[in-house]
Amino acid sequence: MTSRPRPVVLAGPTAVGKGTLSQYIREHFPDVWLSVSATTRAPRPGEVHGEHYFFVSPEEFDAMVAAGDMLEWAVVHGRNRYGTPRHAVEAALAGGRVPLLEIDLQGARQLRASMPGALFVFLAPPSWDELVRRLVGRGTEGEAERAARLRTAEVEMAASGEFDVVIVNDDVRRAAEELVSLMRSQVS
Repeated sequence: MTSRPRPVVLAGPTAVGKGTLSQYIREHFPDVWLSVSATTRAPRPGEVHGEHYFFVSPEEFDAMVAAGDMLEWAVVHGRNRYGTPRHAVEAALAGGRVPLLEIDLQGARQLRASMPGALFVFLAPPSWDELVRRLVGRGTEGEAERAARLRTAEVEMAASGEFDVVIVNDDVRRAAEELVSLMRSQVS
Protein backbone atom coordinates (compact mmCIF):
# COMPACT_ATOMS: atom_id res chain seq x y z
CA MET A 1 0.00 0.00 0.00
CA THR A 2 1.43 3.36 -1.02
CA SER A 3 0.91 6.22 1.37
CA ARG A 4 0.38 9.80 0.34
CA PRO A 5 3.68 11.68 0.03
CA ARG A 6 4.69 14.30 2.57
CA PRO A 7 5.02 17.86 1.34
CA VAL A 8 8.41 19.46 1.95
CA VAL A 9 8.34 23.00 3.35
CA LEU A 10 11.49 25.08 2.74
CA ALA A 11 11.91 28.24 4.79
CA GLY A 12 14.77 30.41 5.97
CA PRO A 13 15.80 33.99 6.44
CA THR A 14 15.58 36.62 3.75
CA ALA A 15 18.47 36.53 1.23
CA VAL A 16 19.54 33.02 2.25
CA GLY A 17 18.99 31.88 -1.32
CA LYS A 18 15.62 30.11 -1.25
CA GLY A 19 14.72 31.49 -4.67
CA THR A 20 18.15 30.67 -6.10
CA LEU A 21 17.92 27.14 -4.74
CA SER A 22 14.41 26.70 -6.13
CA GLN A 23 15.53 27.99 -9.54
CA TYR A 24 18.47 25.54 -9.53
CA ILE A 25 16.10 22.68 -8.69
CA ARG A 26 13.67 23.83 -11.41
CA GLU A 27 16.50 23.75 -13.99
CA HIS A 28 18.37 20.60 -12.87
CA PHE A 29 15.65 18.40 -11.37
CA PRO A 30 12.61 18.84 -13.65
CA ASP A 31 10.86 15.90 -11.98
CA VAL A 32 10.57 17.90 -8.73
CA TRP A 33 7.28 19.75 -8.34
CA LEU A 34 7.71 23.28 -6.99
CA SER A 35 4.76 25.18 -5.63
CA VAL A 36 4.40 28.70 -7.03
CA SER A 37 3.44 31.28 -4.41
CA ALA A 38 1.21 34.28 -4.93
CA THR A 39 2.45 37.72 -3.89
CA THR A 40 1.33 41.32 -3.90
CA ARG A 41 4.84 42.63 -4.51
CA ALA A 42 6.04 43.77 -7.92
CA PRO A 43 8.22 41.41 -9.94
CA ARG A 44 11.99 41.77 -9.64
CA PRO A 45 14.01 41.91 -12.86
CA GLY A 46 13.86 38.54 -14.63
CA GLU A 47 10.93 37.16 -12.61
CA VAL A 48 8.14 35.61 -14.67
CA HIS A 49 4.45 35.54 -13.64
CA GLY A 50 3.37 31.95 -13.03
CA GLU A 51 6.92 30.63 -12.90
CA HIS A 52 8.55 32.50 -10.02
CA TYR A 53 5.37 33.88 -8.42
CA PHE A 54 1.80 34.68 -9.28
CA PHE A 55 1.94 38.47 -9.09
CA VAL A 56 -1.51 39.61 -7.99
CA SER A 57 -3.12 42.83 -6.83
CA PRO A 58 -3.97 43.27 -3.14
CA GLU A 59 -7.63 42.89 -4.10
CA GLU A 60 -7.01 39.59 -5.92
CA PHE A 61 -5.01 38.32 -2.94
CA ASP A 62 -7.82 39.27 -0.54
CA ALA A 63 -10.31 37.37 -2.71
CA MET A 64 -8.10 34.25 -2.68
CA VAL A 65 -7.83 34.39 1.12
CA ALA A 66 -11.58 34.97 1.55
CA ALA A 67 -12.36 31.99 -0.70
CA GLY A 68 -10.08 29.69 1.33
CA ASP A 69 -7.78 29.27 -1.66
CA MET A 70 -4.56 29.71 0.37
CA LEU A 71 -2.89 26.99 2.45
CA GLU A 72 -1.03 29.74 4.26
CA TRP A 73 -0.35 33.40 3.82
CA ALA A 74 1.47 36.19 5.61
CA VAL A 75 2.53 39.80 5.45
CA VAL A 76 6.29 39.68 4.98
CA HIS A 77 8.67 42.44 6.11
CA GLY A 78 5.61 44.50 7.05
CA ARG A 79 4.88 45.26 3.43
CA ASN A 80 3.76 42.64 0.92
CA ARG A 81 1.66 39.51 1.23
CA TYR A 82 2.75 36.08 0.12
CA GLY A 83 0.75 32.88 0.14
CA THR A 84 0.57 29.31 -1.13
CA PRO A 85 -2.37 28.54 -3.42
CA ARG A 86 -4.14 25.41 -2.12
CA HIS A 87 -5.40 23.70 -5.28
CA ALA A 88 -2.09 22.97 -7.02
CA VAL A 89 -0.45 21.57 -3.86
CA GLU A 90 -3.40 19.30 -3.13
CA ALA A 91 -3.44 18.11 -6.75
CA ALA A 92 0.28 17.28 -6.63
CA LEU A 93 -0.18 15.29 -3.42
CA ALA A 94 -3.20 13.45 -4.82
CA GLY A 95 -1.11 12.57 -7.88
CA GLY A 96 1.61 11.04 -5.69
CA ARG A 97 4.11 13.89 -6.16
CA VAL A 98 6.12 15.48 -3.35
CA PRO A 99 5.52 19.23 -3.50
CA LEU A 100 8.25 21.65 -2.48
CA LEU A 101 6.81 24.76 -0.84
CA GLU A 102 9.29 27.65 -0.59
CA ILE A 103 7.84 29.98 2.05
CA ASP A 104 8.71 32.31 4.90
CA LEU A 105 8.79 31.51 8.62
CA GLN A 106 5.24 32.76 9.27
CA GLY A 107 3.91 30.52 6.51
CA ALA A 108 5.88 27.53 7.79
CA ARG A 109 4.34 27.99 11.22
CA GLN A 110 0.86 28.10 9.70
CA LEU A 111 1.55 24.96 7.70
CA ARG A 112 2.87 23.16 10.78
CA ALA A 113 -0.63 23.59 12.22
CA SER A 114 -2.55 22.70 9.04
CA MET A 115 -0.16 20.08 7.55
CA PRO A 116 1.59 18.52 10.56
CA GLY A 117 2.84 15.59 8.45
CA ALA A 118 4.98 17.82 6.25
CA LEU A 119 8.78 17.75 6.42
CA PHE A 120 10.05 21.18 7.49
CA VAL A 121 13.48 22.18 6.15
CA PHE A 122 15.32 25.33 7.27
CA LEU A 123 17.76 26.80 4.77
CA ALA A 124 20.55 28.50 6.70
CA PRO A 125 23.37 30.76 5.53
CA PRO A 126 26.96 29.72 6.22
CA SER A 127 27.21 32.78 8.53
CA TRP A 128 25.44 36.00 9.43
CA ASP A 129 28.08 38.03 7.56
CA GLU A 130 27.43 35.99 4.41
CA LEU A 131 23.68 36.59 4.73
CA VAL A 132 24.27 40.35 4.97
CA ARG A 133 26.65 40.20 1.97
CA ARG A 134 24.02 38.37 -0.10
CA LEU A 135 21.26 40.81 0.81
CA VAL A 136 23.37 43.87 0.00
CA GLY A 137 24.88 42.22 -3.08
CA ARG A 138 21.62 41.46 -4.83
CA GLY A 139 20.85 45.20 -4.94
CA THR A 140 17.09 44.76 -5.15
CA GLU A 141 16.19 46.72 -2.00
CA GLY A 142 16.90 50.21 -0.79
CA GLU A 143 18.57 50.96 2.55
CA ALA A 144 15.32 51.07 4.56
CA GLU A 145 14.08 47.80 3.04
CA ARG A 146 17.45 46.10 3.70
CA ALA A 147 17.36 47.22 7.34
CA ALA A 148 13.82 45.83 7.74
CA ARG A 149 14.81 42.54 6.12
CA LEU A 150 17.87 42.19 8.38
CA ARG A 151 15.72 42.75 11.48
CA THR A 152 13.35 40.06 10.22
CA ALA A 153 16.29 37.76 9.40
CA GLU A 154 17.51 37.87 13.01
CA VAL A 155 14.15 36.55 14.19
CA GLU A 156 14.02 33.98 11.39
CA MET A 157 17.51 32.66 12.18
CA ALA A 158 16.51 32.09 15.80
CA ALA A 159 13.68 29.80 14.64
CA SER A 160 15.86 27.15 12.98
CA GLY A 161 15.23 24.77 15.91
CA GLU A 162 11.54 24.59 14.93
CA PHE A 163 12.46 22.66 11.78
CA ASP A 164 13.02 18.94 11.17
CA VAL A 165 16.17 19.44 9.08
CA VAL A 166 18.65 22.28 8.59
CA ILE A 167 20.51 22.60 5.27
CA VAL A 168 23.35 25.12 5.06
CA ASN A 169 23.33 26.96 1.74
CA ASP A 170 27.09 27.21 1.30
CA ASP A 171 26.95 25.80 -2.24
CA VAL A 172 23.76 25.90 -4.31
CA ARG A 173 24.40 22.62 -6.13
CA ARG A 174 25.20 20.72 -2.95
CA ALA A 175 22.27 22.21 -1.03
CA ALA A 176 19.89 21.43 -3.91
CA GLU A 177 21.08 17.84 -4.12
CA GLU A 178 20.62 17.42 -0.36
CA LEU A 179 17.11 18.88 -0.52
CA VAL A 180 16.07 16.79 -3.55
CA SER A 181 17.41 13.65 -1.86
CA LEU A 182 15.27 14.46 1.20
CA MET A 183 12.24 15.04 -1.04
CA ARG A 184 12.69 11.75 -2.86
CA SER A 185 12.93 9.93 0.46
CA GLN A 186 9.39 11.15 1.25
CA VAL A 187 7.83 8.94 -1.44
CA SER A 188 6.99 5.46 -0.23
